[in-house]
Amino acid sequence: MAQLYTKIKLYLEANSKTWEAEQENIIIQNDSDGKGDYIRTFNVSGLSKPTAEQLASYETAGNTAETLANVLAQREIEYPSLKEFAEAYCEKEIGEDSTKWDAYKTAYNKVRSDNPKG
Repeated sequence: MAQLYTKIKLYLEANSKTWEAEQENIIIQNDSDGKGDYIRTFNVSGLSKPTAEQLASYETAGNTAETLANVLAQREIEYPSLKEFAEAYCEKEIGEDSTKWDAYKTAYNKVRSDNPKG
């Protein structure tokens, strides 16, 4: 199930707004009463607080966005470092030894195949 934050973000984007510009005007709260997150405050100029039905309409897109964000975060953790890239690239270009470059490409492509976008 998509997080409330994600569905609100998609609702804003669908209405030509951004979370970054509006986050100070929106408060998401959880009272720890088992009812979950809810919109406590929504003071976005020119836009009404989204209804439950409107938010529900972003469930599929929200799930997709969150899955992609998780994949990209995992890739960032697993990718070889920029230092490894620079060293491999320089050895290939300057030293004419592609051993580290080939290993770098293999590791990079493994991360991509282990963490597909969709």
